[in-house]
Amino acid sequence: MNEFDLIRRYFTRSAPNAVLGVGDDAAIVRPSPGCDLHVSVDMLVEGRHFFADVDPRALGHKTLAVNLSDMAAMGAVPRWVVLSVALPTMDESWVAAFADGFFGLAERYGVAVIGGDTTRGPLTLSVTVFGETPHGQALRRDAAQVGDDIWVSGELGLAALAVRRRLKGDVEPPAEVLAAAQQRLDWPTPRVELGQALLPLARACLDVSDGLAGDLQHILERSNVGATLNFDELPTAPWLAERRRELADCIAAGGDDYELLFTADPGQHDAIAALANQLGVRLTRIGRIDAEAGLRVTDAAGQPLTLTRMGYDHFA
Repeated sequence: MNEFDLIRRYFTRSAPNAVLGVGDDAAIVRPSPGCDLHVSVDMLVEGRHFFADVDPRALGHKTLAVNLSDMAAMGAVPRWVVLSVALPTMDESWVAAFADGFFGLAERYGVAVIGGDTTRGPLTLSVTVFGETPHGQALRRDAAQVGDDIWVSGELGLAALAVRRRLKGDVEPPAEVLAAAQQRLDWPTPRVELGQALLPLARACLDVSDGLAGDLQHILERSNVGATLNFDELPTAPWLAERRRELADCIAAGGDDYELLFTADPGQHDAIAALANQLGVRLTRIGRIDAEAGLRVTDAAGQPLTLTRMGYDHFA
């Protein structure tokens, strides 16, 4: 099988929401009237973003999921993606499983693959995703205001626990906890529906990909505000909650959560609680935006805590 056979067999699908999809030198898309177009790109590299022995079907899912998470953080509807893949060898069974995981998630959200590239090289996966929001309504990092509540979706730390157990071996969760952690690492759920539902409720928003504390700093810097974060309110799995101080790095600074971190006027509290019930997604208020610059972390009694790590650094 050559490069073009591979593209035709595994990555060429119909793209009814595009003017022209895979097959030409460039795709053609037509954004919806009255919408702003969002563009984001993510790259996943073996050994840096995923382990070499990862299930290729799970990797296909995650490759797209992390990009859909970026669209969710803006409140955008994902529409189209461009996929580029560098493969060390032409392993047809691996490619088939990868494509199955990738397109399984794409079909769930009505996302069309409209182009890309393939080549030989170290296993590297790159996706550019395009999405839409109604004109001027996107959630942004620079919109937080003093007095806003800080919220986060879901639970934090399980994916980081799986990575820590693999790399350091200094923690041994029960089998059922480890299985849940591995599931969160390999099969993240992008909060696409939540992001769109937050458009009329939230101010600033981003997705937690490199650790909550470090990612929150991006909102603070872009919005020129500070924050107080209640560490004891950070939502996590019961096994992690019982070891909250010991495993603080996993909960507050671990990567691969892909939850939404957002700020909102306190007057939106009841509407956000109702939204959590409507979507069946845990939404937890974890802090407050302040006028004083910087991030302060406290316990439930208001006593200051120091985190040894703020988040993941791709060059560390």
